[in-house]
Amino acid sequence: MSNITQEELNERVAILRRFRSLLEEQRGKFREYLTVLEKQQDSITAENPESLLAHTELEQQVVKNIASLQKVIVPMAKMYRANAASYTSPAAEEAEITKIQNDLSDLQDKVLKQNAINRDLLKVHIEQLRSQISNFKNPYKANRSVYTTVQPVAQMVHVEV
Repeated sequence: MSNITQEELNERVAILRRFRSLLEEQRGKFREYLTVLEKQQDSITAENPESLLAHTELEQQVVKNIASLQKVIVPMAKMYRANAASYTSPAAEEAEITKIQNDLSDLQDKVLKQNAINRDLLKVHIEQLRSQISNFKNPYKANRSVYTTVQPVAQMVHVEV
Protein backbone atom coordinates (compact mmCIF):
# COMPACT_ATOMS: atom_id res chain seq x y z
CA MET A 1 0.00 0.00 0.00
CA SER A 2 1.44 3.33 -1.03
CA ASN A 3 1.56 6.28 1.31
CA ILE A 4 -1.30 8.64 0.71
CA THR A 5 -1.88 12.05 2.15
CA GLN A 6 -4.64 12.79 4.62
CA GLU A 7 -6.39 14.85 1.91
CA GLU A 8 -6.42 11.88 -0.49
CA LEU A 9 -7.68 9.62 2.27
CA ASN A 10 -10.45 12.07 3.15
CA GLU A 11 -11.45 12.30 -0.53
CA ARG A 12 -11.60 8.54 -0.84
CA VAL A 13 -13.65 8.19 2.32
CA ALA A 14 -16.02 10.90 1.02
CA ILE A 15 -16.40 8.99 -2.27
CA LEU A 16 -17.09 5.79 -0.37
CA ARG A 17 -19.70 7.44 1.85
CA ARG A 18 -21.40 9.20 -1.06
CA PHE A 19 -21.50 5.96 -3.03
CA ARG A 20 -23.04 4.17 -0.06
CA SER A 21 -25.66 6.90 0.43
CA LEU A 22 -26.58 6.78 -3.28
CA LEU A 23 -26.96 3.01 -3.10
CA GLU A 24 -29.16 3.34 -0.02
CA GLU A 25 -31.28 5.94 -1.78
CA GLN A 26 -31.63 3.69 -4.82
CA ARG A 27 -32.59 0.79 -2.56
CA GLY A 28 -35.31 2.95 -1.05
CA LYS A 29 -36.61 3.88 -4.50
CA PHE A 30 -36.75 0.24 -5.55
CA ARG A 31 -38.70 -0.60 -2.38
CA GLU A 32 -41.10 2.22 -3.21
CA TYR A 33 -41.40 0.90 -6.78
CA LEU A 34 -42.14 -2.63 -5.55
CA THR A 35 -44.86 -1.26 -3.26
CA VAL A 36 -46.42 0.66 -6.15
CA LEU A 37 -46.37 -2.47 -8.33
CA GLU A 38 -48.02 -4.54 -5.61
CA LYS A 39 -50.78 -1.95 -5.19
CA GLN A 40 -51.10 -1.78 -8.96
CA GLN A 41 -51.71 -5.54 -8.97
CA ASP A 42 -54.56 -5.01 -6.49
CA SER A 43 -56.04 -2.35 -8.78
CA ILE A 44 -55.85 -4.69 -11.76
CA THR A 45 -57.56 -7.55 -9.96
CA ALA A 46 -60.21 -5.18 -8.55
CA GLU A 47 -60.72 -3.80 -12.08
CA ASN A 48 -60.43 -0.24 -10.78
CA PRO A 49 -59.29 1.85 -13.76
CA GLU A 50 -58.92 5.14 -11.83
CA SER A 51 -56.68 3.55 -9.24
CA LEU A 52 -54.75 1.70 -11.93
CA LEU A 53 -54.14 4.97 -13.78
CA ALA A 54 -52.94 6.65 -10.58
CA HIS A 55 -50.57 3.78 -9.82
CA THR A 56 -49.26 3.80 -13.38
CA GLU A 57 -48.50 7.53 -13.17
CA LEU A 58 -46.80 7.05 -9.81
CA GLU A 59 -44.85 4.14 -11.26
CA GLN A 60 -43.58 6.34 -14.09
CA GLN A 61 -42.38 8.96 -11.61
CA VAL A 62 -40.55 6.38 -9.50
CA VAL A 63 -38.91 4.87 -12.59
CA LYS A 64 -37.72 8.35 -13.65
CA ASN A 65 -36.25 8.89 -10.18
CA ILE A 66 -34.46 5.54 -10.34
CA ALA A 67 -33.11 6.34 -13.81
CA SER A 68 -31.80 9.74 -12.74
CA LEU A 69 -30.25 8.23 -9.64
CA GLN A 70 -28.63 5.53 -11.77
CA LYS A 71 -26.98 8.24 -13.89
CA VAL A 72 -25.17 9.42 -10.75
CA ILE A 73 -24.42 5.97 -9.35
CA VAL A 74 -22.65 4.62 -12.44
CA PRO A 75 -19.81 7.20 -12.44
CA MET A 76 -19.64 7.07 -8.64
CA ALA A 77 -19.23 3.29 -8.80
CA LYS A 78 -16.36 3.73 -11.27
CA MET A 79 -14.68 6.22 -8.92
CA TYR A 80 -15.24 3.87 -6.01
CA ARG A 81 -13.71 0.90 -7.86
CA ALA A 82 -10.76 2.97 -9.05
CA ASN A 83 -10.04 4.16 -5.52
CA ALA A 84 -10.78 0.81 -3.91
CA ALA A 85 -8.00 -0.74 -5.95
CA SER A 86 -5.45 1.76 -4.63
CA TYR A 87 -6.18 1.38 -0.93
CA THR A 88 -7.99 -0.81 1.48
CA SER A 89 -11.09 0.74 2.92
CA PRO A 90 -12.51 -0.23 6.28
CA ALA A 91 -13.96 -3.72 6.15
CA ALA A 92 -17.22 -2.52 7.70
CA GLU A 93 -17.73 -0.03 4.84
CA GLU A 94 -16.97 -2.69 2.25
CA ALA A 95 -19.36 -5.13 3.87
CA GLU A 96 -22.08 -2.49 4.07
CA ILE A 97 -21.74 -1.62 0.38
CA THR A 98 -21.77 -5.29 -0.59
CA LYS A 99 -24.90 -5.83 1.52
CA ILE A 100 -26.65 -2.84 -0.08
CA GLN A 101 -25.71 -4.04 -3.57
CA ASN A 102 -27.07 -7.52 -2.77
CA ASP A 103 -30.30 -5.98 -1.41
CA LEU A 104 -30.57 -3.93 -4.59
CA SER A 105 -30.11 -7.01 -6.72
CA ASP A 106 -32.82 -8.87 -4.78
CA LEU A 107 -35.20 -5.91 -5.05
CA GLN A 108 -34.58 -5.66 -8.78
CA ASP A 109 -35.47 -9.34 -9.15
CA LYS A 110 -38.66 -8.85 -7.12
CA VAL A 111 -39.58 -5.80 -9.20
CA LEU A 112 -39.09 -7.73 -12.43
CA LYS A 113 -41.23 -10.62 -11.14
CA GLN A 114 -43.99 -8.27 -9.96
CA ASN A 115 -43.87 -6.44 -13.28
CA ALA A 116 -44.32 -9.76 -15.10
CA ILE A 117 -47.28 -10.65 -12.87
CA ASN A 118 -48.92 -7.28 -13.55
CA ARG A 119 -48.35 -7.61 -17.31
CA ASP A 120 -49.93 -11.07 -17.31
CA LEU A 121 -52.91 -9.82 -15.33
CA LEU A 122 -53.35 -6.92 -17.72
CA LYS A 123 -53.18 -9.24 -20.73
CA VAL A 124 -55.92 -11.42 -19.25
CA HIS A 125 -58.01 -8.36 -18.45
CA ILE A 126 -57.58 -6.96 -21.96
CA GLU A 127 -58.60 -10.29 -23.49
CA GLN A 128 -61.71 -10.33 -21.32
CA LEU A 129 -62.57 -6.83 -22.47
CA ARG A 130 -62.04 -7.77 -26.11
CA SER A 131 -64.29 -10.77 -25.65
CA GLN A 132 -66.97 -8.63 -24.06
CA ILE A 133 -66.76 -6.10 -26.87
CA SER A 134 -66.95 -8.77 -29.57
CA ASN A 135 -69.99 -10.30 -27.88
CA PHE A 136 -71.72 -6.96 -27.63
CA LYS A 137 -74.76 -6.84 -29.88
CA ASN A 138 -75.94 -3.53 -31.25
CA PRO A 139 -79.73 -3.45 -30.87
CA TYR A 140 -80.04 -0.89 -33.65
CA LYS A 141 -77.96 -2.78 -36.19
CA ALA A 142 -80.97 -4.27 -38.06
CA ASN A 143 -82.95 -1.06 -38.04
CA ARG A 144 -82.42 1.34 -40.84
CA SER A 145 -81.89 4.93 -39.97
CA VAL A 146 -84.19 7.53 -41.48
CA TYR A 147 -81.08 9.49 -42.34
CA THR A 148 -79.50 6.76 -44.44
CA THR A 149 -82.49 6.02 -46.70
CA VAL A 150 -83.10 8.00 -49.83
CA GLN A 151 -86.43 9.77 -49.70
CA PRO A 152 -88.32 10.34 -52.98
CA VAL A 153 -88.07 13.92 -54.14
CA ALA A 154 -90.50 15.54 -56.54
CA GLN A 155 -89.12 16.19 -59.98
CA MET A 156 -92.03 18.10 -61.48
CA VAL A 157 -93.96 20.99 -60.09
CA HIS A 158 -97.47 21.78 -61.33
CA VAL A 159 -98.25 25.47 -61.26
CA GLU A 160 -101.69 26.94 -62.16
CA VAL A 161 -102.40 30.57 -62.70
